Amino acid sequence: MKKTYIAGLTVLILAGALVLMSAKKLAHSGNTLPTPDEGNAGLKLPAGFGALVAADTLGGARHIAVTTAGDLYVKLARPRNGKAIIYLHDGNKDGRFDEINGFANYGGTGMYIKNGFLYASSNQEVFRYKLDANEKVVNPDQPEKIVTGLLDRRQHETKSLVVDNAGNIYVNVGAYSNSCQIKDRTPGSLGQQPCPILDSAGGIWQFKVDKQNQTYGDGVRYATGLRNVVGLDWNQQTNSLFVMQHGRDQLHDIFPDMFTTKQNADLPAECMYQLKQGSNAGWPYIYYDWMQNKKIQAPEYGGNGKKEGSKEYIDPVVAFPGHMAPNGLLFYTGTQFPEKYRNGAFIAFHGSWNRAPEPQAGFYVVFVPFKGGKPSGKWEVFADGFSGSPQQTASGRAAHRPCGLAQGPDGSLYVSDDVKGTIYRIVYNKP
Repeated sequence: MKKTYIAGLTVLILAGALVLMSAKKLAHSGNTLPTPDEGNAGLKLPAGFGALVAADTLGGARHIAVTTAGDLYVKLARPRNGKAIIYLHDGNKDGRFDEINGFANYGGTGMYIKNGFLYASSNQEVFRYKLDANEKVVNPDQPEKIVTGLLDRRQHETKSLVVDNAGNIYVNVGAYSNSCQIKDRTPGSLGQQPCPILDSAGGIWQFKVDKQNQTYGDGVRYATGLRNVVGLDWNQQTNSLFVMQHGRDQLHDIFPDMFTTKQNADLPAECMYQLKQGSNAGWPYIYYDWMQNKKIQAPEYGGNGKKEGSKEYIDPVVAFPGHMAPNGLLFYTGTQFPEKYRNGAFIAFHGSWNRAPEPQAGFYVVFVPFKGGKPSGKWEVFADGFSGSPQQTASGRAAHRPCGLAQGPDGSLYVSDDVKGTIYRIVYNKP
């Protein structure tokens, strides 16, 4: 009887040891979620979510891309210590990046990983870097130059990018104008007809991912009538391109007899569009009024705030209040977050500068539920508090401004900040 008891006890001890070893192995493998920071790193999130600072003080962190191993590439707006692509690795598997390396001496915004390559852009060119089996760059000093000679007129100059499933890369070329006036941003100045900017800017250009030194002549003007697109993503459900447009500014400042300061603050909408080849969103001839749910003819082209614009221009998929600067778009395909988030869209709003005398707005990440490739409900604020306080939001003096979005291999959501270079990691730890 005693031997049986001892034998049973031994089995239990061994079993317990095996469970403990398995738990330690699981933790070491990075499959467990990290503990959120106290106060969720200053963010306000839905119940069950937590946030931590995964990296900090990197510089102006724009778009980001996560590897299958959970490492992060960060594109800086300007080089820091001569490096503008930062590679982050979590060596001790605590959820925070503790190894930082860098390469590339050009600033910019675009950053994307697809089929064994890292794609990155300056404000005039697009490069790609070969990745090894662990998705580490093997040729940091010798990238392939995919596209060159894109316009940079120092207004809406960022070249955001995304890659589809058929070997094409899509690049934003923002319009170097507010509304294509004869004299840009000048009260009463009328619009140029037709707008000459649209031949080489104000749209999305498509190029091949594997052909070097492409210029405008090698590409396709995939979509036009888009003032400036910083956030864009490829929707895997619909196999199509979605983009977020920055709407035009200064309706009251340019045409004070037609628009109030309140309208100036709220209009026009920041719009999400689903694009196909040949799509025309209508800039500069129209803008979208999210309160009337109508395309409105721009005042520079004979509009008065009520006259509807031409039906030849596409409608937005979702319309948001004006001047919040959508800089990041991500369709969430992970399984860590609850089911409602599956295939929905996260959008990082960088925040406004031109809503005065109304309070500034934005500085948060919102979520739009999707079903069957289409919005299935109203948008909601998902992560707030980046600015630091309501007063900092209202004044526009934000401590942090969300810019880039990326999904980790475990379904975590990463958000970059281009004020101080903070990288936030948002996780779901069931309530």
